[in-house]
Amino acid sequence: MPLIKQGAEITDDWQLVPDGEVLPAHGKVVISLARWQAEKPQLEQRNAPLGLSLPNTADPTELGQDVQRFAVILLHFPKFSDGRAYSQARLLRERLGYDGELRATGNVLRDQLLYMHRAGFDAFEIARPDAAQVYAAALAEMGVFYQPTGDGRRTALQQRLAQKAAG
Repeated sequence: MPLIKQGAEITDDWQLVPDGEVLPAHGKVVISLARWQAEKPQLEQRNAPLGLSLPNTADPTELGQDVQRFAVILLHFPKFSDGRAYSQARLLRERLGYDGELRATGNVLRDQLLYMHRAGFDAFEIARPDAAQVYAAALAEMGVFYQPTGDGRRTALQQRLAQKAAG
């Protein structure tokens, strides 16, 4: 499945290691939240990049500053109508200050890409051969927003007030 980051298709060099399987000594691995909780002391000693697969039922604030240990966090969209990962992304970025890769996985649809991006996602697993073009088109679709987010774009109200102040 294509992985899009910064608008381009990239090679995914992360290995998802299921619970119960031995972790490779080297290389980038993604583990489950359950494994992190069960093996935290040993995993903290690991000298290789570590990623976390966070179920959309988990409260990311319970990780506290442990979120900074992870180079990538995978957030899941099991179906298009389940938006809990949006809330998780905003909590991770805006409340916990997470600055690593936030990856959208699962049912990642074109019409939700812009909103995922605005919520803080910066990597997307898109099940389409033209994923990079789809991503670019989705992000270019709207330029004015009503709701503020941590992405730094001005809202429609902020733009109107700035225009009014300018003259």
